Amino acid sequence: MCSVGRLFQLTLVKRIYEWSKSTSSLKSLPKWNWLAVCTMGNSSGHNTLGIPPGKGPHQVGCADLMVGHTVQGAFLRLYYPCHAFKNPHMPDWVPCKEYFNGLADFMNMSRALSERIFNYLFGSYKIPAAWNASFKPDGKYPVIIFSHGLGAFRTLYSAICVEMASQGFIVAAVEHRDESASATFYFREHTEPGTKKHPSCDLAKPVSDNLEEVWMYYRPLKPDEKEFPLRNKQVKQRADECIRALDILIDINSGKSVENVLQSDFDLSAMENSMDLSRTAIMGHSFGGATVIECLSKDVKFNCGVALDTWMVPLDEEIFPGVKQPIFFINSEKFQWIENIIRMKKLDSAIFSRKMITIKGTVHQSFPDFTFLTGKCIGRFMKLKGDIDPHIAMDLSNKATLAFLQRHLNMDRDFNQWDPLIDGKDDNLIAGTNITIPPSSI
Repeated sequence: MCSVGRLFQLTLVKRIYEWSKSTSSLKSLPKWNWLAVCTMGNSSGHNTLGIPPGKGPHQVGCADLMVGHTVQGAFLRLYYPCHAFKNPHMPDWVPCKEYFNGLADFMNMSRALSERIFNYLFGSYKIPAAWNASFKPDGKYPVIIFSHGLGAFRTLYSAICVEMASQGFIVAAVEHRDESASATFYFREHTEPGTKKHPSCDLAKPVSDNLEEVWMYYRPLKPDEKEFPLRNKQVKQRADECIRALDILIDINSGKSVENVLQSDFDLSAMENSMDLSRTAIMGHSFGGATVIECLSKDVKFNCGVALDTWMVPLDEEIFPGVKQPIFFINSEKFQWIENIIRMKKLDSAIFSRKMITIKGTVHQSFPDFTFLTGKCIGRFMKLKGDIDPHIAMDLSNKATLAFLQRHLNMDRDFNQWDPLIDGKDDNLIAGTNITIPPSSI
């Protein structure tokens, strides 16, 4: 069951490597040029590959925030409305090589080989947000905490996070330290002179010279290890990390001093009294979708949840009756299966809002950014794209999410223009699920 929750349903590096060795026509091309042919091909109706910018009225800034330098601390990528920039500095999509190494470990591949391929494929992409840009006060912004999937990390859902911020939300994308991320890092105090390990990239520089970075990589299942105990333990930690992220935002909003372990030009104090913490949502994909449900059961400060193609396996069903907040399940057409949908249906309630839609032509990887960074040929081959244009699919997901958030956060916006999407009313949507569930199973 672990494979269905993974970031890649088909391992990208391994398949490309095997393909390159087995396909003589590709071998005959100059070194690495076959990669360009495969990845840069037809991009589903859009001329260039890249993460789409936000469509809302706000320009978006982003900054990293680490509170507490140990593994018990919190690590977030903040996305927020910022003052306009003509030529903003945009951060790398993958912050440094250790994340490539983590993806290699996640897929049981050679780090040296996969780092080279990943760097070629994705190393030049930028996140369409202004790095450490000055925050734009404009009333009080509602808040979203975002939880990534298994084998991912804080930057891989930037298309969703940037769009939400452009529409007037403050978004905190958590990087989980439960060993479910492909890679993450923290710091330990340095004690031996002359042996300090230097940060691998500018984003990782700590404010103190007495700290050195420690990398934590994905922890695979051990031989004969049962999956549920590990994943259930992880989802509980993930929920605690999301709750901790919200608590940090509460402190920032109240004007309390919050120390960023990382060197940063971003002024956190500018966000004081800028958040509407009576309007707070939790959102996540796959394992992050399970984290959404766990969070809702643990903390009523979250008013509602949006669960994208949720992997329900990690959850203990005993928590389901305690989930009183509205939930919106947005599923792909190709990922879900009977048992998983049945578990979602066990959350149905006659009192509390439960909505579900399925986006036609989508796959599990239609939600992370990878779907925008590969051409049609390689994207479909690796199941990073479905049959639908990824821009259309993401647009439907984001608009339906915004309509749901307006409804359940009682917001005075115009997102209700997309209310029909919540009920699956679009040619590219299915109301509920495409999976046939025997009535006796529910």
